[in-house]
Amino acid sequence: MMRDRESSDEEDDRENLIHQNERVNDLSKSPRRSTFQIEDVKDRFALCRRFNFTSGKRYLLAIILPVLVLILYFATDIKSLFQTTVTTITYDGSFNSMRESELRALYLLKQQQLGLFKLWNHTLVNDTGSSLESTPGFTSVSRSSIVEDLKSDLLRQISLNKQIQQVLLSSHQLGNSLITSDNSTDPSLGGLGRCRKVDHNLSQRRTVEWKPRSNKYLFAICVSGQMSNHLICLEKHMFFAALLNRILVFPSSKVDYEFRRVLDVDHINKCLGREVIVTYDEFAERQKSHLHIDKFLCYFSQPQPCFLDEERVKKLKSLGISMNKLEAAWNEDVKNPKKRTVQDIMAKFSTDDDVLAIGDVFFADVENNWVMQPGGPISHKCKTLIEPSRLIMLTAQRFVQTFLGDNFIALHFRRHGFLKFCNAKKPSCFYPVPQAADCINRVLERANSPVLYLSTDAAESETGLLQSLVVFNGKTVPLVQRPARNSAEKWDALLYRHGLEGDPQVEAMLDKTICAMSSVFIGSSGSTFTDDILRLRKDWGSASLCDEYLCQGELPNFVADDE
Repeated sequence: MMRDRESSDEEDDRENLIHQNERVNDLSKSPRRSTFQIEDVKDRFALCRRFNFTSGKRYLLAIILPVLVLILYFATDIKSLFQTTVTTITYDGSFNSMRESELRALYLLKQQQLGLFKLWNHTLVNDTGSSLESTPGFTSVSRSSIVEDLKSDLLRQISLNKQIQQVLLSSHQLGNSLITSDNSTDPSLGGLGRCRKVDHNLSQRRTVEWKPRSNKYLFAICVSGQMSNHLICLEKHMFFAALLNRILVFPSSKVDYEFRRVLDVDHINKCLGREVIVTYDEFAERQKSHLHIDKFLCYFSQPQPCFLDEERVKKLKSLGISMNKLEAAWNEDVKNPKKRTVQDIMAKFSTDDDVLAIGDVFFADVENNWVMQPGGPISHKCKTLIEPSRLIMLTAQRFVQTFLGDNFIALHFRRHGFLKFCNAKKPSCFYPVPQAADCINRVLERANSPVLYLSTDAAESETGLLQSLVVFNGKTVPLVQRPARNSAEKWDALLYRHGLEGDPQVEAMLDKTICAMSSVFIGSSGSTFTDDILRLRKDWGSASLCDEYLCQGELPNFVADDE
């Protein structure tokens, strides 16, 4: 239309010019011309004025029209012209974002389709195998496992469907509000998740009352392994003290770890409502006139009585403690301990002596199911007796709040010195990093956690490779480790203010506490560090159905030869 208008204007101009030229030619051809031809002059002036007026109108319109368009643009809400009463669609040029969302949704729909086919095939297998109950080896545990797998698959599809909704709605204005308002398909409702918490029913556990006689003590001695071994040794000493009605004396920091830095010793007495534990310093203060072990009756006789070498005996004597000769209660070897009962212990170790020592009992096998049950073997009013100090607990909570959140997996990935230790066992418990990553990825799929806390002594070369291989839903899952001290971060300020920063035992207990707070825990088979974390999780009620040892039920796909 604009072209037609411009061509018609050009034709008008051309016609005007032609008429004008014809008039000029006619005048020049006239043989005579009067100097007083007023009318002809008026006509020419009128023609020029008409031509100038027409051109002026066009220039004026050319100037006014853009101005009017700008005024209308800024004065009118153009977006309101495209609004409807049903929904709001904003045309802000973000078509690329919408296209990416649609492609992502299509990918997830494909994944959901594959998952549903898998679920369908699973149900077909169960239908054809309806006579499984009569099959040798089939148990109620097998049926329970099948049901749990079906629940897991269904919840995974529900979660995936919700994720698809979120992706499709993310590019629209009302997307977030629609997502958050729909809780009907939340897998966390009703505790139906595949990795839900385990109810150990602590009220039904088997317990013994710990009511010590006054001035009757059991002197704890723990020498085997590192801190985790010593904590297990102390837990067994507590069971012995309860059976023998004695107060337990915690070891001195001069011959053992400084337990007050990592444990809440007073917590134990509060849980039982009476004094059942004293520190070595408290014991020495009470016995200062006679600091003596009246009877040293050893639980283990081999490889040496009480599992004490000459160096350890010298350390005990350096505290100012005198003792009688070490005696063996029975023939018991550390490498092959016999199963013992409560009656065996009471028959062999009951005595009227004031101070009794029985040596290291880490390897003792006494009522193992009773001792290792959730909540422990002793009657008390707390969740657990041996737990981290208040400062470590608060620091762990602050770390989780800062870096992890409420849904994270914890992995204890022991490596240092573990290769030789595991390969000496049959089968080995040391897995190549790629195989370990595959096992972790399967747990990630079941747990659906966005982050993984890594407690490890592995070299950076191993953790770096592991990080590159731990993937869920096509994305790398971050492996979080405790960072070095940074004054800008306040999560560890309590340890710093109380002079506990840099203590390797405090840091180890902090790692345990963080792992015990996780949604799902993966441990290292054969590690007492892992065993202590599992104990805390059971006692605190944080254990889940997905807790397991790394690559549990699998053999390493490669094992080196012996030396």
